[in-house]
Amino acid sequence: MVKTLFGEKCADICVMKGPFLSVLQTRHALPEEDQLLISNAFTPRLYKEGTYLFHGGNICRELFFISNGVLKILTIDKKGDDRVYYFLRERQLCTIMPSFLQEQPAPESIQAACDVAVLAISKTELYDLYSKIPYLKPLIDEMIQQNLLNKIALKNVYSGESAEARYQLFLQQQPEVALRVPLSDIASYLEMTPQSLSRIRKGLSERQ
Repeated sequence: MVKTLFGEKCADICVMKGPFLSVLQTRHALPEEDQLLISNAFTPRLYKEGTYLFHGGNICRELFFISNGVLKILTIDKKGDDRVYYFLRERQLCTIMPSFLQEQPAPESIQAACDVAVLAISKTELYDLYSKIPYLKPLIDEMIQQNLLNKIALKNVYSGESAEARYQLFLQQQPEVALRVPLSDIASYLEMTPQSLSRIRKGLSERQ
């Protein structure tokens, strides 16, 4: 379920938008006028754990900035089941980039791995913002490119390792994710069954 953040029951919008502006300002100084334009263009939303932000098979027409929580990218394995391909956390951008750029259906999905607060913007609104703030596009592109490089680097860390070694590396590389997402998601991401992960966790606990 998605909630647009308005009213007394919702978080302070400034609290959500502040981190995004801070990330951008580490790359380029933002005049107050541009900060206001950017803030007004993005819509704050809350998603409960398990909610889909984007369903595969459709065209992804939104870009998300994660203010709080963890998102997961889901792919379809050879058996036709969903598999967690990647986790994204605070201060990262998320979309299905080939679909977003080429406007073609994407096989991947985006789902909340825990309760998540995001800032959302449609492609139309984003490109309208680019026309008003030309230097913004290179900043957004740089953030998305960094996400891609991080994803590749993490996948390479796990390559060729045993199931137990992959789990231990996961705890070292992504401890903030490990504390917040279901064990079934971790097992899926590490390409093992939940039962195997439970045995590994039990064995590690007994050796400590």
